[in-house]
Amino acid sequence: MRVLIDGRPVSEGDATISVFDWALIRGFGVFEVIRVYGHATFRLDSHLDRLERSAAALGVAAPNRDRIGEWIRQLAEANEHGQVRVILTGGGRDLLVESPPLAIVIWEPTPEMPDSLRLIPVAAPWHPATDVGGFAGVKWTSYAPNMAATDKARRAGFDEALLMAVDGVVLEGPTFTVAWVHEGRIETPSLECGILPSITRDVMVECAERLDIPVSHGHFPLERMLAADEAFALSTVKQVSPIQRIADTEIPLGPVTRKLADCFREIVQEETG
Repeated sequence: MRVLIDGRPVSEGDATISVFDWALIRGFGVFEVIRVYGHATFRLDSHLDRLERSAAALGVAAPNRDRIGEWIRQLAEANEHGQVRVILTGGGRDLLVESPPLAIVIWEPTPEMPDSLRLIPVAAPWHPATDVGGFAGVKWTSYAPNMAATDKARRAGFDEALLMAVDGVVLEGPTFTVAWVHEGRIETPSLECGILPSITRDVMVECAERLDIPVSHGHFPLERMLAADEAFALSTVKQVSPIQRIADTEIPLGPVTRKLADCFREIVQEETG
């Protein structure tokens, strides 16, 4: 069992949505991706909190939280290691066709990640950092500009993009947040920059507290990150991944990143068994 639609098991060949659903036509929907370790979900409540905030911000209909949580756990228990993607679609608006909103839950194998990342800065004028309408931090399905930035980076010979505000402030990656080490202190873009409130970033902060490493949140120019002693990407899929290069600048691979990665694994083990 890999797919549930509104809680109903569906074969892969029958896992479809209406062509009239605004999730397809307009990218109008929200989503989450939850990591699964040994049949157990990691930080499920935090993901459901963020899903609820995103759905409320867009006015997307959401099933009862307990029901969604149960569907996620069903797929986790059936598939062991991997990740579960939850998509809440906006439904249709066509007056001639009924197309109700859907709750889609999919188990996916975790994609392989490189040992370290090479990033290229990409200006991101579409980013919610420019938004004053209340949509910063919303995890919606309208990821086309982000994915185009990733494709642009890969065509240039890099692994990923590093999204930049129009004023040169570092934001995040297309699907991950970033942090770096400067003179013994971890620095990371503030949520006030409009970046997604990353759950893995929260775990990183917890690890820094365990390791007695100070953390600063702020608006940092690219030059600050380029001068870092080490840098890393954070996400549900990437966990804690070292960044070895940004454009033409090589970033050292250092001990803090390794310690944070080890601590992340310890927390996962503590919470998932």
